[in-house]
Amino acid sequence: MSSQSRSRRESLRAFEAAETAAGRVKYDLRLYVAGTRSASLRAVANIKQICERYLPGRYRLDVVDLYQQPARAKEDDVVAAPTLVMNEPGPVRRIVGDLSDERRVLAGLGIRGTP
Repeated sequence: MSSQSRSRRESLRAFEAAETAAGRVKYDLRLYVAGTRSASLRAVANIKQICERYLPGRYRLDVVDLYQQPARAKEDDVVAAPTLVMNEPGPVRRIVGDLSDERRVLAGLGIRGTP
């Protein structure tokens, strides 16, 4: 990797960090669930709580029930439910499970641990 490429990547990371710190980044999240199974219900409740606490007014959450819309899983290469997919800000990230480990979810989304 060239030093110019590395410098661009570092500049982009610095810019994204500044935007996040200033509260201007919008998060585009999609949560894939399997009906009303307990893990799916917990995942919905957990991500809503995390978003309201750490991203108030800065997120869009789309909940997709794989029983009702199975073809949508293919869009994001989802093979298990519940799975949270973060499309923006990039890069695309996935977190599988009921999202009960708040620190793991925050780290997976690239969010600092204080609201």
